Amino acid sequence: MGCGMGNLLDESEAGNYLKVGNRALQAWRLRGEGPKFIKVGRLVRYSVDDLDRYVESRRRQSTAG
Repeated sequence: MGCGMGNLLDESEAGNYLKVGNRALQAWRLRGEGPKFIKVGRLVRYSVDDLDRYVESRRRQSTAG
């Protein structure tokens, strides 16, 4: 399952996709949390597939734990 360039989002687009701010994405990267990301030189890109997998991994049935 390849990741074509059309499937890569920049930080702002990824934040919009997840409905979070750029600062949240930056903080998650620094802490090693959040969705997987791709570094292209100095640029950070996110695969839509990785964002979807991240959202699915956060699915919960209870607020406990």
